This record gives sequence, C-alpha cells and structure tokens, in this order.
Amino acid sequence: MNTEPGEPDLSADGWQQRYENEQTGWDRGEPNPALLHWLESGALTSGRVLVPGCGRGHEVVELARRDFEVTAIDFARTATQILTQRLLGQGLVADVLRESVLHFAAETPFDAIYEQTCLCALAPKHWPAYERRLHASLKPGGTLFALWMQSSTTGGPPFHCGLDAMKDLFAEDHWRWAEERFSVDHPSGMTEIGSVLTKA
Repeated sequence: MNTEPGEPDLSADGWQQRYENEQTGWDRGEPNPALLHWLESGALTSGRVLVPGCGRGHEVVELARRDFEVTAIDFARTATQILTQRLLGQGLVADVLRESVLHFAAETPFDAIYEQTCLCALAPKHWPAYERRLHASLKPGGTLFALWMQSSTTGGPPFHCGLDAMKDLFAEDHWRWAEERFSVDHPSGMTEIGSVLTKA
C-alpha cells in the first residue's frame, strides 16, 4: 500500500514498527469476549476458519485449542512469529501466513471468517476491496463474525466503522445480517459492535 503525505503508515513496515515500539493498544492479551460468546452459544461451530489481521493471535490459539482448522494472516513479522511460537509451545496447529489481507486468495473457501480490528486498520479507500476478498473467501452460506470498531474519530487507525457504513459496505446483495447486535468494551476505551453475517 502506498502512503500519501500526512497519512499514517499502514504498510507492513509501518505495522512492524508499531510492534517494535510496543504501540499495540488494540491487543487485549486474551481472546475477545465476543469470540467466546459465539463459541459458547454454538453460533461458531467446528470447521475451517480464517482470521485476517490476526496480530498476536489470541483468538487463533483459542480456535486451534477447540480443534478448528484455522488460517491466520498478518503482514507484521513480529505478529506472525509470536503466534507461531505460541502455537508450537502449546502443541497446537494453525496455518500462519505473513501476507497482505488484500492479496490473500483462498484455495478452498472457508466455513467462517473472524473479523476483528482488521477492517478498522485498513484505510477506508481499501474497504471495498477487502469486503470483496472476504466474500470470495467464504463458501456459499458461510458466516462472517465481525466486530465493528466504534472509534468516533475522523482519522485512524483505528478507523471508525459506523454501523450504517458497514451495512452499505456489506450490502444485502452479498450478505444477510443476523438481528443480534451487542457491544464489547475495548481496552483502548472504545467499543466494538458484534454482528454475524451470512454470505448470500
């Protein structure tokens, strides 16, 4: 991704620098409560799951521990190294890929995608391409478990993912939205809105 003057550096090097400088305020240090809710309610069941923008991979570890077949993507070197070491240390298995979520192409579509703090880390001009990538990565009837960051700011990252904008981006011709919505407090002081969408 090219960075325009005055824009934050959202390249792989830029995110790597954040890890090196310990500027990882998005990291809870544990799985998001929303993921645990979806697992315990039975909304997310066994199968192949994609986790784009996985970071240190707390959710990836939890899914692997529950015997999901997980593919995790991040293009920050430190993130993928830490996650790989954590999986090895616990005797767990997942595919950990270091590449751009905008360039990833699934050989076989996934049953589900867990989207958390990835969309909000992308410049909004890339959101339509990311939405198309997510849609293409799911099998027909597959499920997107999404957390929309409510930053209420004009800049980013994280960029504000207002619900109306998300409904326009993840439109009805591609997605069916479940009625359930819930809010999750974020360590940064922001909130996330949890939503479940099914590929139409």
